Amino acid sequence: MSITRSPDRIRRPGWSLALLALGHLIISLDFTIIYVALPDIASDVGFTAHTLQWVVTAYAVLYGGFLLFGGRLSDLAGRRRMFVLGMALYGVASVLGGLATAPGVLLAARAVQGLAGAVLFPAVLALVNTAFAEGRERNRALTVWAMAGAGGLTAGALAGGVLTQALGWQAVFYVNVPLTAVGVAAAFALLPPDGRATRGSVDVPGTLTGTAGITLLIFAVAHGSEAGWARAEVVAAAVLAVVLVAVFLRLQARGRTPLMPLRLFRNRALSGAVVVILLFGLTMQAVPYFLTLYLQDVLGFNALETGLAFLAPTLSITAGNFLSERLVHRLGTRGTLIAGILVNAVGAVLLAPGMQGDGSLLTVLPGVVVIGLGMGITYEAMWIAAGTGVPADEQGLASGVASTALQVGTAAGLAVLVAVANQGIGGLAGQALRDASAQGMRAAVLVLGAVMLAGVLAALRLPGQRARTAAAVPCADQGN
Repeated sequence: MSITRSPDRIRRPGWSLALLALGHLIISLDFTIIYVALPDIASDVGFTAHTLQWVVTAYAVLYGGFLLFGGRLSDLAGRRRMFVLGMALYGVASVLGGLATAPGVLLAARAVQGLAGAVLFPAVLALVNTAFAEGRERNRALTVWAMAGAGGLTAGALAGGVLTQALGWQAVFYVNVPLTAVGVAAAFALLPPDGRATRGSVDVPGTLTGTAGITLLIFAVAHGSEAGWARAEVVAAAVLAVVLVAVFLRLQARGRTPLMPLRLFRNRALSGAVVVILLFGLTMQAVPYFLTLYLQDVLGFNALETGLAFLAPTLSITAGNFLSERLVHRLGTRGTLIAGILVNAVGAVLLAPGMQGDGSLLTVLPGVVVIGLGMGITYEAMWIAAGTGVPADEQGLASGVASTALQVGTAAGLAVLVAVANQGIGGLAGQALRDASAQGMRAAVLVLGAVMLAGVLAALRLPGQRARTAAAVPCADQGN
């Protein structure tokens, strides 16, 4: 399948960018808004302590597993079509989730939300990267896009706390319904129409092996961290995932029309960015999770108090996004990424000591602010790098590859870091449990800060400032 490009430029750039930012916000919010509501969901819907983690995992597995396929679809079938489809899936799944009275129904809703994210994210990022000229114009657009996404990761906890406390856990699902309705309606008015899709050659073996392999890999990591690594289903999924991914890579190397052409990775900006994004997922994506646990399980905050406490990292990440755009023009993307990574590491060093069993919000606030600033700087710069030098008709695929790296990293990183944090807490209760939990979280935060530093080596692979910014060449196809 291929698609005939429309010559139309994006309509009303400001409003169009706001719509694309809304799409990114919905994806990010749905990943974290559920955290604060989990205890209420467990008691009302009937989840056990073991099955509750699937409310998070079902979303992550489908989202991460189908991103690569979703990215290719946005290139082949049309980005506006995939934007509308993703929004519609989110809306339907959110209604289903809000009405759920049984665990199976709610998990199905979360799985469909994950599939919606896999369709929507590559389409949104590809639209930003093709509608705005590479260089200063695109970087400004990515600042708005990144603010919506990175801020949404922490704002989700705030929204989840307020909605759960005021209206019940169902509201964390229903809040999507009006947002997605607006998104679908606005897409036809603001986004450039797709050309007519025509049938052509599709890499069916690559699609099946790649999607199944990545889905099973994320399932094995996510489920293994909760159920145990020796469980038969975890071992079987891990082994089959490795086999399928190996077959997928072989098919991509030899296929005539591969789903993911390996030549993409000759682009130094993209290949370096993918490694940085993977490391960001392994490390920084876990910070909201541990901060939520610390506030609720150690300090005893309720849902509303936890949500309000996330105002600090939300504002800090937003400030980091603003700063990132300015640093890119002064230091180049490579220099900005290195700066952001170093700030992340400093933030981890400041955050860890504040996590005490008898601590308070004030003891973690300095670290939270600094690490949020670093996350904002890094988040925007790594996506700028991922879209640099990629042809317009492959922007969806590049977005899918980069976002797949983020999700695989997030699943693996959370599994490892939770294991680090949970060492030595078995059989404890009361203050002893709070002290041990805080100690484990301190260790996990220090580990994630140290691992993130490895991103400096990946960032050094990126071209220097002259190649990245001063000599940037606008995209040939601005109109998608």
